[in-house]
Amino acid sequence: MKIYNTLTRQKEEFKTIEPGKVTMYACGPTVYNFIHIGNARPICLFDCLRNYFEFRGYEVKFVQNFTDVDDKIINKANEEGVDASVISERYIKEYETDARGMNVRPATIHPKVTQSMDMIIDIVKHLVDNGYAYEVNGDVYFSTTKFADYGKLSHMPLEDLEAGARIEASDIKQHPMDFAVWKAAKPGEPYWESPWGKGRPGWHIECSAMATNYLGKTIDLHCGGQDLIFPHHENEIAQSECATGVPFANYWMHNGYINVDNRKMSKSLGNFFTVREVANKYGYEPIRFMMLQAHYRSPINYNTEVIEQCRAALDRMYKFKENLDFALTKAQDDEFTEEQKNAILARKEQFIRVMDDDFNTADGISAIFELIRDVNPLISGDSLASKQHLLFAKEIFDQLTGVLGLLYESKKEDEVPAEVMALVEQRAAARKAKDFALADSLRDQINEMGYLIEETRQGTKLTKK
Repeated sequence: MKIYNTLTRQKEEFKTIEPGKVTMYACGPTVYNFIHIGNARPICLFDCLRNYFEFRGYEVKFVQNFTDVDDKIINKANEEGVDASVISERYIKEYETDARGMNVRPATIHPKVTQSMDMIIDIVKHLVDNGYAYEVNGDVYFSTTKFADYGKLSHMPLEDLEAGARIEASDIKQHPMDFAVWKAAKPGEPYWESPWGKGRPGWHIECSAMATNYLGKTIDLHCGGQDLIFPHHENEIAQSECATGVPFANYWMHNGYINVDNRKMSKSLGNFFTVREVANKYGYEPIRFMMLQAHYRSPINYNTEVIEQCRAALDRMYKFKENLDFALTKAQDDEFTEEQKNAILARKEQFIRVMDDDFNTADGISAIFELIRDVNPLISGDSLASKQHLLFAKEIFDQLTGVLGLLYESKKEDEVPAEVMALVEQRAAARKAKDFALADSLRDQINEMGYLIEETRQGTKLTKK
C-alpha cells in the first residue's frame, strides 16, 4: 500500500510502527456551529480510510478530537448569554447527528480539549522547562527559532514563512512567527489554573497533547484538510518533536479543498452550505458519495448538478442490489465454475489495486461499477446464473460497497405488509384466471399502498417506491 506523504511530497510504501496495527489521528471539528460540506470531506474520507485499513487486515486505533473551547465558541456563548459548555455540547450532538447520517463511525477515542487540560499543561511545562517556550504576562509562546526543522511540512524555511505571513510586529514575542501554546485568561472567558496563572490552551498544542497521550510519541498517520498544513500541522510537529525528541507522525495525508460553483466557499459570497442543509434536500448518502467520487487530493466542485449525479449513481447501485437480491430468489443451484469465480474476484483485485495506490476511492468506485456491468447480464437475461455464482457476486459487491461505507440506507422495508402480500396473491390468481381487469385494479391498489409490481423474465417483482 502506498500513500502520498505531504512531509516528503511523494508516494511511499505504508509501513506501520507495529506490524498489523495503525495509529491515526485526525483533527476534529471546533464545535460552535453545524459542520459545513468542507468539514464533511475529511470526516468521510478518513472514516473510509479507516475502513480500508481494517479491510486489509490492520487493527486501527483512530483518535479524532473535539475542540470544545475556542474564541468562536466563547463569542457564541456570550451572544446567547450561556456558558461555553452549553454551545460545545449542543454542537457535538449536532455533529454526531450529521456523522451518523453520513455513515461515519465513531472514532476509537473522541477526546475533548476541556477534558485534556492536565496533559496539555504537562506538555507546555515541558516545553518551557527545556527552553522551547517562554512566558510573557501569563501567555506562553513557542519559540520557532529553537526548532531547526520548522517549515518541513509546508516545505518553506522560517524566513519565507515569516515573509508571507503578514504578522504584525510585537514587542511581546521574541520572533514574529512564535505562536501561543497557552493564553492568559481574559474577562468573561473560561479558564484553568496553570503554572503561568489562569488561562486556556492555544489551538495547536491541544492536538499534540491528545495525539501523543492516546497514540504514543510517534504515530503512524496524521490526517486533515489541506488548509491545516500551515500553521496548524506545522506547529503541531514543532512543539511535539521538541517535547518528545522523536518524530511526531511518519505519514501525513491532506485532502483537497471544496469549492462551490467554482468559487471558494464563504459566507460573504452566499455560497456557504452546512451538511444539514444539503442533507435536508438530497439526503446524507449523496454527500458521502460525493466525497469519495474524486481522488482525495483533488479539489471538488460542489453544485446542484454534482450532487444530483451522485444521487443518480447511488440509485444505480441500489437498483443493481435490488435486482440481484430478486434474482437470487429465482436462481437454481447449478454449476459455478472457477473461471466465473475468478472473473468476479478480478474486480475485487482491481479495487484493492487502485485503493492501495494512494487511496484512490474514485477508481475504487469505478471498479464497483465494472462489477455491476459484468453481473447485470447474469440477472437480466433469459437464463439466470447459478445461485452460487450470484451469491458470490453479492458477497464481493457488499464487501466493496461496505468498505466505502455506501448503500447503508435501505430503500425497502425488510418485510412487506401482510395486506400488500394478500393483494399480490389475489392479483396472481386473477392473472392465472385471465381476469386482467381485476389484475389491473389490484395492481393500482398495490401502487397506492406504496409498492410497484412488475412482471419480469424471472417472475413477478415487488418493490417499495
